[in-house]
Amino acid sequence: MPIEKDNKNIADSRMDAASSENLLIPTSSNQSPPRRIALPMFRALNHRNYRLYFFGQFFSLSGTWIQNVAQGWLVYELTHSPFWLGFVGFLNFLPLFIFSLPAGSLADRVSKHKLLLALQIPSMLLALMFAILIWSKTITVSLIGMLAFGFGMVNAFDLPARQSFAIELVGKKDLANAIALNSATFNTARLLGPAIGGVIIATAGAGWCLFINGVSYLAGIWALTAMRFEKRPLPEKNHPSLKNSIAEIFLYIRQTRPVLGLLLLVSVMTIFGWSFWILMPVFAGSILNGGAIELGKLMSFGGVGALGSALVMAGFGHRLLPRRLVFYGVLVFVSGVTGFALSKTFYLSLVMVAMAGFGLILFYINANSALQRRVPNHLRGRMMGVYAVVFGGLSPFGNLQVGFLAEKIGAPQAVILGAAICAGMAYVVSRLVPPQPRKRKEKISPLPPVNVPAVA
Repeated sequence: MPIEKDNKNIADSRMDAASSENLLIPTSSNQSPPRRIALPMFRALNHRNYRLYFFGQFFSLSGTWIQNVAQGWLVYELTHSPFWLGFVGFLNFLPLFIFSLPAGSLADRVSKHKLLLALQIPSMLLALMFAILIWSKTITVSLIGMLAFGFGMVNAFDLPARQSFAIELVGKKDLANAIALNSATFNTARLLGPAIGGVIIATAGAGWCLFINGVSYLAGIWALTAMRFEKRPLPEKNHPSLKNSIAEIFLYIRQTRPVLGLLLLVSVMTIFGWSFWILMPVFAGSILNGGAIELGKLMSFGGVGALGSALVMAGFGHRLLPRRLVFYGVLVFVSGVTGFALSKTFYLSLVMVAMAGFGLILFYINANSALQRRVPNHLRGRMMGVYAVVFGGLSPFGNLQVGFLAEKIGAPQAVILGAAICAGMAYVVSRLVPPQPRKRKEKISPLPPVNVPAVA
C-alpha cells in the first residue's frame, strides 16, 4: 500500500493506532506501592518493580563500564594502534545500526520482561568467555573484535526492549521520572566503573574486569525474576507493516525542516564528536604518559561532566528553550574537547574531558527534548527509534573514522578536526532551522538522551 504524500493524510492514516496506544496500560504489583519516597526527584522508586530494576541496572551497568575500560586497554596493549581501537568500536556498535529497527518491532510483539531476562544469559556467557581467553593467554585482537560484535548483537535487541519497558514498571504518571533516573544510573556507573576498572587492571589484571562484568549480570537476572505483575501486558494487534511504518516516519522527517536539521546535527555530533572517547587509551598512554589508572580517571571525569550536566538540566532545564541549549551544548563540547586534545598536562586534561562530557550530554538531552516538542504524538515512538539509530547506530562509523584519522595524522589532530566539523555543522543548522517559540501552556520536561549502554 503506497504512502500518501499529503501531510494531513499521513496524520489521519495513523490516528486510530495512536489512540489505541492508551487502551491498555499494564498493571503491576508495584502500582500501589507500600512505601512512599518524599523527594519528587525519586518518586519512581516508590514502585517495587522499578526499585528492583533500578538497583539491578546499577550493578550491571557498573560491570559493563569496568569491562569497557579493560577492553580498550587490551586492544591498545595488543596492537598500539588507534585504528584497531576504532575498528573494535565499529564492530561493537555496527549491530545497533543494522538491527535496531527490526529489534524494536520484536519488542512490540513479545513480552519485554521475558525478552530482557533471556538476553542477560548470552551477555553473561560472552563476558565469562572473554575472561577465560585472557586468563589462558589466548586472547587476540581478532577474538576481541568477534566478542565485541557479539555484545553488540545482544545490545541491539536489548536496547529497544529496555527503553520501552519503563512504562510497564511505573505507569504513565511517573514515566518521565523513571527515564531521568535511568540516565542518572547510567552516568553514575560511567563515573565509577572506569575508575574501578583501571585499579583492577593495574593490580589484578584485565581478566578480572571481564569476570566481574559477567557476574554483574546476575544482579539484572535477580531483579527481573523478582518482579511481580498482577496483569501481563497483552501483545498489540493489527501491526502495520514494517515497511510502511518506517516509510511514514522518514517521509515526515523529510518534510519537516527543523526535525531534519536537528537529526543531521545529532548525526554529525555522534560521528565526529562522541567518537573521541574511543581514543582515550591513546591519550592516557601515548600523549599523557600514563597507565590504566590514568585511563580510568580520564573516563570517569568524562562521566562527572555528563552527570553534572544531567543534574543541571533536571533542576533548571524547564526554564530555558531546548533549541538554544542544543547549540550551547555544542559550544561547550567543542571548547572542552579542543582543550583536551591540546593539553599535555594530566590534571588539565581531566578538567577538559569533564567539560567535554558536560557539553555532550547538554546537547543530547536538549536535542531529544526539541524533537519531542516538534513531533506529532502518533509519530513520537518511531521518532525516538530514529533518534536511537542516529545516536547509537552511527557510533561504529564514528569510531572507524576517528581511529583511521588518528593512525594517519595523530590522535590530537583527529579530535580537533572532528570538533571543527561539529562546530561548522552547528552553525549551518542554526542558520537553516528557524527558532521554535515556547508554547505557554505546554509543559514538557526535557528528556534525557537515549542511553546506549557502552557494551564492551
